[in-house]
Amino acid sequence: MKKLIDMKHINLKQENLKKEPGQCLFFTWSTQARYCMVLLSMLLIVFGSSCKKSFLDVVPDNVSTIANAFASKTEAEKYLFTCYNYLPIEVDPTFNVGLSASDEVFVLDPASHIRSTNVMRLIYGDQNTSDPIANYMNGTRDASANYKAIRDCNVFLENVTDPNKIPDLDIDTRVRWTAEAQFLKAFYHFILFRAYGPIPVIDKNLPIDAPIDQIRVKRQPVDSVVNYIANLLDAAAANLPLTINNSASELGRITKPIALSLKARLLTTAASPLFNGNSDYGSFKNKDGGALFNPTYSVAKWQRAADACKAAIDLCAAQGIVLYTLPAGATTNTLSDTTQVQLGIRNAMSEPWNSELIWGLTANNNIGFNSFLQSMAVGQFDFPNAVASKTANHPLLGPTLKMARMFYTKNGVPIDEDKTLDFTNIAALRTAVHAERFYVKEGEVTARLNFDREPRYYADLGFDRGIWYMANSPSKSDENTFWLMARGGETSQSSPVPVTGFYMKKDLNWHFDWNSVTYVPYPFPEIRLADLYLLYAEALNEAQGPVADVYTYVNKVRTRAGLPSVQTSWANFSTNPSKYTTQAGMRSIIQRERAVELCFEGQRYWDLVRWKTAGQELNSNITGWTVSGQTADLYYREVSFLSRHFLTPRDYLWPIQENDLLVNQNLVQNPNW
Repeated sequence: MKKLIDMKHINLKQENLKKEPGQCLFFTWSTQARYCMVLLSMLLIVFGSSCKKSFLDVVPDNVSTIANAFASKTEAEKYLFTCYNYLPIEVDPTFNVGLSASDEVFVLDPASHIRSTNVMRLIYGDQNTSDPIANYMNGTRDASANYKAIRDCNVFLENVTDPNKIPDLDIDTRVRWTAEAQFLKAFYHFILFRAYGPIPVIDKNLPIDAPIDQIRVKRQPVDSVVNYIANLLDAAAANLPLTINNSASELGRITKPIALSLKARLLTTAASPLFNGNSDYGSFKNKDGGALFNPTYSVAKWQRAADACKAAIDLCAAQGIVLYTLPAGATTNTLSDTTQVQLGIRNAMSEPWNSELIWGLTANNNIGFNSFLQSMAVGQFDFPNAVASKTANHPLLGPTLKMARMFYTKNGVPIDEDKTLDFTNIAALRTAVHAERFYVKEGEVTARLNFDREPRYYADLGFDRGIWYMANSPSKSDENTFWLMARGGETSQSSPVPVTGFYMKKDLNWHFDWNSVTYVPYPFPEIRLADLYLLYAEALNEAQGPVADVYTYVNKVRTRAGLPSVQTSWANFSTNPSKYTTQAGMRSIIQRERAVELCFEGQRYWDLVRWKTAGQELNSNITGWTVSGQTADLYYREVSFLSRHFLTPRDYLWPIQENDLLVNQNLVQNPNW
């Protein structure tokens, strides 16, 4: 029989999924037990297609133990944490589709130091129907079992809403826990919707003696799925706390700002071209003939999304959630304004529980895996009287040259639009002067691409000869700090270099200690305020055109990034000075802002898919510098690593596993799979 689960994958998860002291990870089941259950369910699918249990887990299989799970408040809370335990492990690049399947990063791993059966194989065209990568339905191949998660949420809701159950549970806690489970149920449906489009909605579990025709559920139309999730989020938001008061044990649990922000993301996704008037799926139907996509475009969907975004923004503002900037007293070192701006940009992602974070993932060991993410980002440095440490024994995830080009010039416009700066030869060599000392090591030679760029370029990217300020800088100022060495054979350090020649500086917390190779953990930012601002600007621009608020909220993000306003930058420095005055022009600007502002945070792939631009953006060569080059002229030569392919329209929707279609004859496969 075909091997159903990669045991190397399982062992690695067992090794890493450990609860650290003081972390709120909401673990109640052992990882081994969960994987045994997954394996068992898959065996049932293969060998028992006549069995009533389907891949959707709509019938509980542990009825005898449920009564015990809700015998007391303590036991019931454990079950709630089980519902949290299915949250995706976004902090691990080998699980995070939004990061690793995008065009912003690449890793070359011929020796399989990191798992070779994971989402990093998507760019090679390895997605398939027999054993899909990131199988969000069943929970195999580096994904959580979302239908199992929904089933557990339903079990919890059935019991916590029964006043005769959990006798020692007070009413306020009962209401809050109900809302948390409703949110989680909505979120797991959203994960499925984002990947598969029209999905079966599982509002309630079926009884164990349900007839088989009821178990074989069918897919619901896109609009029905979206409305169901939105209504569930509204119900949850009504009873969720505005903020977390017990930060010692509850950080990461759901609040009302999180619920409204997820609704904003849901409705913006639903209003986007993939789901709004997409004629590619006009003939996509269930077996009973019911249409699954509405082919008629609706601008009202964009207005609904804009309203949801604004409601979330207003609530966040009321709770003191603001764009992060480096606070006074964050360091005793004397820092230039340049470095302070860069730290405000970097730390918006990697500073734990900062002022901008709306939802940071902590459950399912999203903090425990954090050191792995950071080890894939840490650079090799040269500085006086220091001994380099080996920080990683695996290949590093390197930003692509395409991503490096995407950042703006210092004037706030794309490098191919700036009429005052020439970037036609990005590999041309140039020596850094004193005025550039906070960006590039003074007197060192590097590529033209690394000069005259926006602050986010220097905050987010590590590049050869680039300055990389850290909290444990060897001096009390940023005049003499670490700088990056990436050329082959230059250093005795044993750490690997990203094959592209760039590092994800943004993902490394600035308090990393390389003497002890100690990483400062932080919750992975599932939603932060800058994301919400840009979603609002996008939705409002699509609904009404470039009205005042569109500029206002894009410019809020740009101001924190140390850039002029959109109007100032385009009017004064762009070869297309009126671009920002049109809806199409602002659409392009907003999409680029999202690519730059949210780089390396797992949003890029899903943005390209919902915009229906993945067919253009993900069909090109992945390139970087020639890192084996030992001199500047040999190093700064663009080299191609992979010619990737994204098949349209097939790859816009995830494939359903073939065995699931055999078990449930009411399911239809996504088109062209």
